[in-house]
Amino acid sequence: MAAASVVRAAGRRSRQLFDIFVAEVPWTVSSKELKEYFSQFGSVQRCQLPFDRNTGFHRRYCWIKFSTPEDVQNVLQKDPHILEGSKLTLKQQIRRRRSQRKNQSV
Repeated sequence: MAAASVVRAAGRRSRQLFDIFVAEVPWTVSSKELKEYFSQFGSVQRCQLPFDRNTGFHRRYCWIKFSTPEDVQNVLQKDPHILEGSKLTLKQQIRRRRSQRKNQSV
């Protein structure tokens, strides 16, 4: 019985997202470089850098997913963040579960 509650708690934690939105990313910076830069603040799980299909260039913004909320706070405490001479703009993303979104839209 106790093992089942531990598994459920771990599942709830894994659904939580600890994301940072990053704007003003220089054209010359890759997702690998972004991941390496943000790794100094904690464990980066994923870096999503969307590309424009028409131009082939990235859209100059990305999302960074961290392992823990403490990692996110470490990033937000440092200002400014500068890559290749450009100041990055960071914003913490607040994500809600689908059930919460449905309740608010009613």
